[in-house]
Amino acid sequence: MKSDFDILETAKQTIRTELKCIENLLNYVDNEFLKVVRLLFSCKGRVVVCGIGKSALIGSKIVATLNSTGTPSIFMHAAEAIHGDLGMIQSDDVVICISKSGNTPEIKVLVPLIKAMGNKLIAMVGSEDSYLSKSADFRINCFVEKEACPNNLAPTSSTTAQLVMGDALAVCLLYCRNFSSSDFAKYHPGGSLGKRLYLRVADLYPRNERPIINKDATIAESIIEISSKRLGCVVVSENDNVDGIITDGDLRRMLNNSEAIDTRSQKAESIMSKSPKCINADAYAVEAFNIMQQHHITQLVVTDDKNRYLGIVHIHDLISEGII
Repeated sequence: MKSDFDILETAKQTIRTELKCIENLLNYVDNEFLKVVRLLFSCKGRVVVCGIGKSALIGSKIVATLNSTGTPSIFMHAAEAIHGDLGMIQSDDVVICISKSGNTPEIKVLVPLIKAMGNKLIAMVGSEDSYLSKSADFRINCFVEKEACPNNLAPTSSTTAQLVMGDALAVCLLYCRNFSSSDFAKYHPGGSLGKRLYLRVADLYPRNERPIINKDATIAESIIEISSKRLGCVVVSENDNVDGIITDGDLRRMLNNSEAIDTRSQKAESIMSKSPKCINADAYAVEAFNIMQQHHITQLVVTDDKNRYLGIVHIHDLISEGII
């Protein structure tokens, strides 16, 4: 049984080896890399990424990253390509072929077929002397000195290098497209990250009831309104203006600080907070969360552009949407 120290040292050495390989990639971000970025940016079709084995898995991830950042892409497995999937390549597509050695049998069969179709071919390859590298129109060098595997066999450093170069391409293309956070949200509408970028307070507050009382209402009436609307607060309002707010916390403090209170006669106005925290309906939901977090509160009064009272957004609304 290996010692705890040896196991931890092996993990650290793996990271050191891969870190060195990644740092060496800086030498290959050169004029050829720039040409590849320009080619992909001007591509009228899609980016077709292909590979086999572990490189195929990396290729699938690169495709996912490109698609999510505005570059239409598809994955084509090199082995399946020579058995019919080659038909997915269209005339305006650019092909990226990923391989460490650049000399696998599938690659040697596939490359001439792609060239015959007239598509531009980019090699993401670990050997500049390989068949793939010499056959491609452009090449991205992903050379690694050694795998992190102690036997220098299992794809580790090499696949990490491919992944990093793929990310570098995707981010450069994102930069060239002026791809914004709102663009990102369009491609991620279902996730919590996307919702942070597009979901607005106006999408949330209409789900809740609208607790409201006037200035002449009693404390007892405010308690009834808070209980019936179940949002932990009630807004004191005249003509849709926000004059104040009473929360269940205000009621608890009132009871703790007073010996005898006639809740049926005392005005609610006497215990309201006159400057409640408000948010415009057009604000992003994540802004509502930031305000709640900053002030340690669980609800905000929602207003329109004329500061008229519209409703309440509660922290539970944000939790249910995955904003938090």
